[in-house]
Amino acid sequence: MSGFFSAFTEANLGYLMGGLGITVGVSIISVVLSLIFGSIIGIVFFEKIPYFSSFVGTINNIVRNLPLLLIIFFTYFALPQLGLHLPIFWATVVAMTVFQSAMLAEIVRGGLEAVDIGQFEGARANGLSNMQTMWHIVLPQAYKKMIPPIISQLISLVKDTSLASGIVLAELTYRGQIIYAQNTNFIVPVLVVMTLVYFLLNYGLSLIAKWFDHKLA
Repeated sequence: MSGFFSAFTEANLGYLMGGLGITVGVSIISVVLSLIFGSIIGIVFFEKIPYFSSFVGTINNIVRNLPLLLIIFFTYFALPQLGLHLPIFWATVVAMTVFQSAMLAEIVRGGLEAVDIGQFEGARANGLSNMQTMWHIVLPQAYKKMIPPIISQLISLVKDTSLASGIVLAELTYRGQIIYAQNTNFIVPVLVVMTLVYFLLNYGLSLIAKWFDHKLA
C-alpha cells in the first residue's frame, strides 16, 4: 500500500492537477461554443430554409460520421498546411467544438420539433415575429426537453478531451501517461486517480442536469 501512495508526491500531484486545469479549460470553452453553434445549426435545420438548410445538413452529417480523433488530427496537422496555425490548446477546442456542435444540432432540432405547433400559432396570433417566437416561446420549452441528451453529450465531450493526448496536449490523460512512463509501479495509482477525477467531473455535470430539470419542472 505504501508503494501505491508513493506515486502521489507533491510534484506528481501538481503535475496532474495542471493537466486537470487544461482538461477543464478545454471542456468549458468547447461546451459554451458547442451550445451556441449547435443551437444555431439546429434552428437552421428546423426552419428548413430552401437549399441552405440542406447544404448545412449535408456538412453536419459528414462531421457527425467522422471519428473525433480524425477531426483533432485534421485541425492540428492539416490546417497548418492550409495556412492556419493553431496552438495545441486551441486546435483541440476547435475540433471538439466542430464535432460536438454537429451532435448537439440534431438534439436541438429534435427538441424544437417536439414543441406543440400550437405554441407557434399562438405566438404569431399575438403579433410576435418569427425570431421573437423562437427566442421567447419555443426555445425555452425545447431546451427543457433537451436537457438530458445535451448533458449526456457534454459528458462525452469531457471524456473525449483525453483523445487530445494524441496531439500531445498536456491534459490530464497525457500527464498521467508521462508520470507512469517514468515508473511502471505508478500505473495503477495514477489510473485510479484519473478515473476518480473523470468520474467526479461527469457526475457533477449529471447533478447539474438534475438541478436544472427540477428548477424547470
